[in-house]
Amino acid sequence: MTHKIYLGLGSNLGDRKGYLDAAIAAMAPGIRILRRSPIYETAPWGFTDQDDFLNMVVEAETELGPKQLLVLLKGIEVKLGRKPRFRNGPREIDIDILLYDDLILDEPGLRIPHPRFHERAFILAPLADLAPGIQLPTLSKTVSECLAGLDKSGVRFYGKDEAPKNQ
Repeated sequence: MTHKIYLGLGSNLGDRKGYLDAAIAAMAPGIRILRRSPIYETAPWGFTDQDDFLNMVVEAETELGPKQLLVLLKGIEVKLGRKPRFRNGPREIDIDILLYDDLILDEPGLRIPHPRFHERAFILAPLADLAPGIQLPTLSKTVSECLAGLDKSGVRFYGKDEAPKNQ
């Protein structure tokens, strides 16, 4: 069975864009990328004494179950050189499962939808570029409605990326 997933990617160390591109390239064959959001440069969240992040979201399909998907993604992070640090600290690459169909899952080490992502403009802005009308399984709000209520001042397009035509 094929599952629609949305993955959030972020990097704030080294070749940030290179890490995003390498992570996406490493996802095949277990994950088939359907669409990529523009890349955003965003102020750090949580621990703020660090470099800005590049963030993006991909819409994809997979036949992997949620736990298998998590193992694959964490393996990609390790393969690309992510080193263990403190919570909300700097990282070479971070890949999060934001949504997996309309699944709600709360197990040790795996929560879907990703916890509190609906409160973070650096995730919602690129997600809204791909799926503004998706209703979040744990809320009675769409991605766009959640984003509208957030401060987006630290979230800006990166490089040559332009605002999508629908915004």
